[in-house]
Amino acid sequence: MSALFNLSLDWEGFERDKYVHTVLEDNLLPNFIQKCRWFAGKAKSLVSLKIKDAVRLTHLERTYFFLIFETKYTDGDPENYLLPVSFVPLTEIEAIAPEGKIVPATLDDVEGFLVDATFDASFRAALFVQMGGDQAEKQKNGYVLDLHRGKAYTEISDFNSYLPAVDSSNTAFIYSDTFFFKLYRKLFSETNPEVEMVEYITQNSTFNHIPRFAGSVTWQRHDRPHVTFGMMVEVIENEKDDWSKTGDYLHDFIQAFVQGDFQIRERVFDQVTLLAHRTAQMHEALFNVRGPEDFRADPFDRAYRRFIHHKMETLLENRYQVLTDHYMNLDPIAQKLAWTFMESKDLIIDFIDQILTRPLESFRTRVHGDFHLGQVLVCQDDLKIIDFEGEPESSITHRKIKHSPLKDVAGMIRSYHYAVSAKLFHAEETAGKAEQELERAAERWYRLIRDTYLSEYLQYFGPGHLLFKNNNEINYLLQFHLLEKSVYELGYEINYRPTWVRIPLKGIVEVIREIEKLRR
Repeated sequence: MSALFNLSLDWEGFERDKYVHTVLEDNLLPNFIQKCRWFAGKAKSLVSLKIKDAVRLTHLERTYFFLIFETKYTDGDPENYLLPVSFVPLTEIEAIAPEGKIVPATLDDVEGFLVDATFDASFRAALFVQMGGDQAEKQKNGYVLDLHRGKAYTEISDFNSYLPAVDSSNTAFIYSDTFFFKLYRKLFSETNPEVEMVEYITQNSTFNHIPRFAGSVTWQRHDRPHVTFGMMVEVIENEKDDWSKTGDYLHDFIQAFVQGDFQIRERVFDQVTLLAHRTAQMHEALFNVRGPEDFRADPFDRAYRRFIHHKMETLLENRYQVLTDHYMNLDPIAQKLAWTFMESKDLIIDFIDQILTRPLESFRTRVHGDFHLGQVLVCQDDLKIIDFEGEPESSITHRKIKHSPLKDVAGMIRSYHYAVSAKLFHAEETAGKAEQELERAAERWYRLIRDTYLSEYLQYFGPGHLLFKNNNEINYLLQFHLLEKSVYELGYEINYRPTWVRIPLKGIVEVIREIEKLRR
């Protein structure tokens, strides 16, 4: 907030108010966003900030604007961000947290502040009410701000809203502990995949093991792709996520292990079985051979095969180079695993080349895309799947590409491998145990859990389902996606957690052994 300015606001012509926009761009917003936890460009050198659009929202004679601004840096691509703003009179300013105030301002001779509207309860209420009424506000440029009501939306008698204390790249607020609204801060020139996925599942299936879709806010442009501003879903009361729950189970396992017993309680297998069934039900809800084009199941056509092959080929080349550069810094066990990976390069390339020509009659669909134990909430005796935004490092277009559902299955299998490796090798109780003994226990636990999850998942569909033509295709596609996931993980661990490099390397070597079996 700056005391050097007192902006004179004209809401009627705000969309084209060049003076106010310039003051915000040059003098106010660059400093303001550096203090916002949702701004992802803090580590970069900001060159310029430019307001590209101002989208109007009107409710009960009050006006709000969604500012869309572009940031440019000395290095890297430009980014687009969303900042809703409102005017709050001095008589109401005590309700606004200090970090929400942008600059002192006047509007129609009333003194107050221009603020980040997410801190303004009247703005949050406006969004909720307008979504409930399925309202669409036409803009002066002909575009439309669409506030859409979802199947799970219900009226609230004792209405209130607040911002939860979460550290996130987006901004969330809660309505009466009933609905969770996520405002997307970093924008992409397409509809957010999370909104599409949650709305489609809620509106077109009976699968209710996700936070059900209650509404969305979308900027609809007739000459360009629509842009998602936010989405509202049901609040999910939960105990913890499944990564933490699995950690609890592993704690019990470790207690038995240090006393010389190998013991996995039956309730662990029950939990894994339940997750396998919920995973299968999610994929069943997403499978439709006659649905809308964005969700209609597709075959493994030539264009997709070329895409996935190029993606995997590029990823492999990058990881081989990174691994070569960091090889001498690895511990002896990681070096041995890395050597196996590098020695098997021709075998791996031959394996991924098969995606171009191998007969594949299975279907592919939209998938979760970033599926792991942390994306599953434990709710009393059941599970809920969350966060359908897809792979964080992929473009929005790539997040919407249809894959074999086994991509999600591979992601969950890798998550279980991480869970046992992280817990067993870093627990205080196992500090005195021999490396080989830990390896053997971790491997046995992982294989039992993996085999339970995979068999229960496939058993849910049974033989002859269009998603999975036969066991040969299942084996190939599962190993392909396990390799893809492990190779992706390798780059992250080398850069951020070098002591964990052996975890993805073990995953890669395991796939290599399976490829050798497939060849035989």
